[in-house]
Amino acid sequence: MKVKNNYNECLTNLACSIRKYFDLNYKHNTLSYIDKILNEYKPKNVVTILCDGMGCNILDRMLDNSSFLIKNRIKPITTVFPATTVAATTSMMTGLNPCETGMLGWDMYYKDIDKTITVYWNSDKEDPNHKQLTEAIEYNSKHMITKPITTEINEMGKYKGYGLFPFGANPYKSLNELFNIIEKRCNEEGKKYIYAYNTNPDHRMHEIGCDNDEIKSIIVDINRRIKNLSKKIKDTIIFVVADHGHHNVENIFIKDYPDIEECLLRNTSLEPRAVNFFIKPDKKEQFVTLFNKYFGSDFDLYTMKDVIESKLFGDGEENKIFRDALGDYLAIAKTNKTLLYIGSEQLASQHAGYTDDEILVPLIVIKTKKC
Repeated sequence: MKVKNNYNECLTNLACSIRKYFDLNYKHNTLSYIDKILNEYKPKNVVTILCDGMGCNILDRMLDNSSFLIKNRIKPITTVFPATTVAATTSMMTGLNPCETGMLGWDMYYKDIDKTITVYWNSDKEDPNHKQLTEAIEYNSKHMITKPITTEINEMGKYKGYGLFPFGANPYKSLNELFNIIEKRCNEEGKKYIYAYNTNPDHRMHEIGCDNDEIKSIIVDINRRIKNLSKKIKDTIIFVVADHGHHNVENIFIKDYPDIEECLLRNTSLEPRAVNFFIKPDKKEQFVTLFNKYFGSDFDLYTMKDVIESKLFGDGEENKIFRDALGDYLAIAKTNKTLLYIGSEQLASQHAGYTDDEILVPLIVIKTKKC
């Protein structure tokens, strides 16, 4: 299979350049041109602002060439596989590939407890109430590698690290508050790294689609805020990136295909556009025939062997649960279709497929004035 993600120039590699600048070890190659910028400028502050879903193509459709973010974009790079928040933000926050972190998709099969779990909610995918399961929390804590760069910086004690999120401990309550915090931290003494996560435009694109005036307004507002921030702080490099892009979708329901459903051993996992299938041992040949008959024009189907040998989820030391989480087959979307099964959300726009709209993300670098 052809792997479109460039694991020599993706979010993981940008994170490794940041690790290098803050004297942390790193397991993958850095981006030489980013290293050069950091080494020559030697900023007191490094800020990463990750805008969920703001891929290169949506950025180009919503902003004109004179826009601040477009003018400061160095180039498009790829996200990791799959092009989704669970996998990609973890790679950006750690400098590790998905095969290493074990964070592979929105829904994952947890072998130890024999359940398909919605990772961020720690709940059974089939539970409409999203009740947290203690055994899922324990599994996640035991196996997934998610310690962020900011925490490692603080543990080292030489510099400062700050993670800013609209959830969890000490969440920011608005974008105004987020940008005020970034400004305040940057104007404090000492070398520091700030990682800031913005749920939009992804959150709203899921609800209403990715090509409309409201999404344009969100992205124009992000452009304005980052431009204004750059004027208020000094001695800072700001990286603006996305975890993935987006694609308007048409939903296909597996329950409408009882002969396909009959082949399934358990619920589907990962993503509706990167669908993980566990198949009954005596139904594999039948499943492949039926899948290609119904969905072959919209999805490419690969075996677990194909996936592992291709290093689709990146290289590095495999997490102990990596292969357990992979099904017998993986279907990757190449058109605008999704495959939904029990517990899957019906959304207007999605990601994790293999179109340029989804896998290309902007690498934007902003140098503020020196003190």
